[in-house]
Amino acid sequence: MLTVETSLKEAMTSIEGSLGAALVDYTSGMALGTLGGSKDLDLGVAAAGNTDVIRAKVRTMEMLGLKDDIEDVLITLARQYHLIRLLKGRGGNGMFLYVVLDSSRANLAMARHQLKRIEAELEL
Repeated sequence: MLTVETSLKEAMTSIEGSLGAALVDYTSGMALGTLGGSKDLDLGVAAAGNTDVIRAKVRTMEMLGLKDDIEDVLITLARQYHLIRLLKGRGGNGMFLYVVLDSSRANLAMARHQLKRIEAELEL
């Protein structure tokens, strides 16, 4: 089992092109842990902003009557991918893993695979 700190380190080292990672509580918008980032990538601000994205998508699904779970959300920028993976089970409800990737070095399929693996090993 991985702790929050270890899971973020795992995301940064096992996902090619990782620029930053965070574990976020989307009920409060607070980052429970962050690793990486830069002056141009404030993970605390990103955590709060992406909380709004998840809340909006959950509301939209409710309005549409969709009875399904969100696995992940991908936001593509010119030079970055922002990947949000909602956590399920073992106390993960209301939380997501967030990773920012350099789009020139990242493999999205592998990034999704690694986040799923990290989620399975994460102990909250």
